[in-house]
This record gives sequence, structure tokens and C-alpha cells, in this order.
Amino acid sequence: MRRPVTVAAMGADVAERLITGEVRERLHRVADVRAVVDDFAGVDLSRTEVLFTSWSCPPVTAEVLARAPELRAVVHAAGSVKHHVTDACWERGIAVSSAAAANAQPVAEFTLAAILFANKRVVDIARAYRAARANDDWDARYPGFGNYRRTVGVVGASRIGRRVIELLRPFDVEVLVSDPYLDDDLGVRRVGLDELVAASDVVTLHAPDLPETRHLMDAGRLAAMRDGATLINTARAALVDQEALTRELAAGRLFAVLDHTEPEFLPPGSPLYDLPNVLVTPHIAGSLGGELVRMADLALDELSRYARGLPFEHPVERGSLSRSA
Repeated sequence: MRRPVTVAAMGADVAERLITGEVRERLHRVADVRAVVDDFAGVDLSRTEVLFTSWSCPPVTAEVLARAPELRAVVHAAGSVKHHVTDACWERGIAVSSAAAANAQPVAEFTLAAILFANKRVVDIARAYRAARANDDWDARYPGFGNYRRTVGVVGASRIGRRVIELLRPFDVEVLVSDPYLDDDLGVRRVGLDELVAASDVVTLHAPDLPETRHLMDAGRLAAMRDGATLINTARAALVDQEALTRELAAGRLFAVLDHTEPEFLPPGSPLYDLPNVLVTPHIAGSLGGELVRMADLALDELSRYARGLPFEHPVERGSLSRSA
């Protein structure tokens, strides 16, 4: 197997966490790695055939491409390629692969845990129990709590949304899905977004951040959610009217699990920190820690396929970017 000349391009802190130990050894086995950089300025790209990228990769602009006449592929060891694969790359015919499928797994796992904990009221009961340091009548306090025959609404049949649906199959819940682009049968009931919002005990968001999805969960749809329902957002903050959601949460009518907020890391004075019916996490649902290796492994598989003259198993098509993360 030939070893294509490769430059790894990503943030220095990302490289430190991603390209370690076994990953580094395998990378050098499948590719002739000339440099690991966080900026293309001053880097000799004249013989580079592949860019092995991850988060904080600088944009691969027309100027960069002019210095890389032999570049044929970008293999991304992370999710979205929108931040660095430019129009110039597509116009040049650069083949692009992404590890979005690997990054979808921990987000789906986080979401599954959030759904099961939300319906069981685990976080709320634990907080109340810690405060009271005594037992209570939890059935009276949370009537009907539990997961049996609950309805879960999945907004967006993305990689993550589909994986969430798969992970929910062993449980006794009804799953609804809403996605205007869905054209295949996922084995669950497809409904309109307004019907899903009104019928679900948990609404979990997995749609991309696009102009048409901004405030998809607006004040009207939040008001249409069932009393005591839970909104889970592991997608993007822009999908939710956060001010309207905060009002609903402050009124105590809804619950929420928010891994994405606006701003990304809330200021100290945000009421979302203190509301008892909200679990806020600092954007941790995606690949972190040991989960980074899963993304690296998928990307290295793709690099190996390229080196053997095989097509990517996880290609990114330019046309799909208008409706993906």
C-alpha cells in the first residue's frame, strides 16, 4: 500500500488530544506525514496529496490550493467540514470524507441517557432528595413518571437522530420523527413538527443550524408542548428561542436538558444555572476524551481506503451541505 504525502491540519490543542500513541503510529503507517500544523502560512504544500484535518483546521482557500497542486483529498477526523472545506475545494474536485458518523455515536448516547433520565425525573428527584435529605412521595410529586409508554419526538432524521431512534428500539416508548427531507422508512411514525411537539413527552432536537431552522422551537411551539414535557437540545442553540424557553422554564411548566446554549458558555448571571427544572451541560455531548479515538479510527480507515485506491465509505457531497450541520 502506498503512503500518500499528507499534512495534518487542526488546532494545536486538538492535535495534542487526537494524535497520540496508537493514533500517531497508525497515521504514520498509512501516510507520509510531512507536518502537523494549525496554520497553512509558510507550510510547503507542493507535494501534499491529502489533508488530514480536525477541529480548528484553517480554511482551505483558493490561495492554499494554489500552493497545493497535487492535493486530491481532505479526510476530516471530526464532524462538519463547512468551516474549512471551501467552494474552491469543491470546484477543484477535491474528494472529502468526514468522521461525522463516529461523532454521532456519543451524542446519541448522551441523548438516550437524557431521555431515560428525563422521563424518570432522575435529576429532579436527586436534587430534591439532596436538599431535603429525606424521602418523599415521589409518585405524588411526579405523577406518572417513568418511561413506559412515553412518547419521544425526534426532530431531524440526521445521523444523530437516526442513531437515537435505533437506540430507543429496546424501550417501551413510542417514537415520532419529523423531518421535511425524510424519504425513507425508519420504522417509526413520521408526523409534522407541530403534531410532534404537541404529542411528545420528550422532544429531542437533531436538526442542522440553517437559516430556515433558526428558532424552530419558537414561543408558539414551546407553548404547545405538554405540561411537564422535556426539551433536549444537543444540536445547536439557534434552533431554540432561548428567551421564550427560559420563560417557560421559569414558570415551571417544562423541563430541559441543554448541551447547546447562546452564548455557548452561559454568563455567570444566567437564570438557566439555577432553575431546578434545567440540566445545563457545557457542550459535552459530542466526542471528548477517549471518544476522540473513535473519530480518529474512522478517519484513518478512510485514509487507508484512499491509499489503496478505494472510494471513501463516508464521503461528503457538496449538495448535501445545504441541509446538514
